[in-house]
Amino acid sequence: MFDARPDRDAEVVLVGRSNVGKSTLMREITGHTFNTGQRPGVTRKPNHYDWAPQDFVVTDLPGFGFMKGVPDDVREQIKTDVVRYVEANAEKILVGILVVDGKSVIDIIDRHSGPDEIPHDVEMFHFLREVGVEPVVAVNKMDKVDDEDQRLNDLCDRLGLHPPWQQWQETIAPSAPSAAVSAR
Repeated sequence: MFDARPDRDAEVVLVGRSNVGKSTLMREITGHTFNTGQRPGVTRKPNHYDWAPQDFVVTDLPGFGFMKGVPDDVREQIKTDVVRYVEANAEKILVGILVVDGKSVIDIIDRHSGPDEIPHDVEMFHFLREVGVEPVVAVNKMDKVDDEDQRLNDLCDRLGLHPPWQQWQETIAPSAPSAAVSAR
């Protein structure tokens, strides 16, 4: 499934947990319709969108983390496939857009933090940096957050970026594509 990458010299990838709005953001960026759903795990293989010029592609990678009704081994394989895809194509990836759900990301990170556990979102942010892919964090669904500045400061703190978030505007990008979904 992950072998069908178009032969392009430049790529932007969207990565993140299941059901955070990657495909919706992809639709907003490209104007092209992709399958989205209310349940996690709709995207199971990369969605590629060829952009003009011909040497550029935008890729929506499958989500990782919880997917109702999907066995643990399948979820782990999807995460492994995403990591391998990014590693194999890192030299051509211009930016990795890590999409997070602004309303729940702090709770999820805190719930999965511990001495022997690194939350998937934090791990993916640092992984992108380690393989030489510039990460941008698209903080989706910010229309559902009451205290935007505090939430974004907390996210910076969890990612190891010194708050306030405003000094990281090239890295932290609040957005509200969920408004477009609810309007449909």
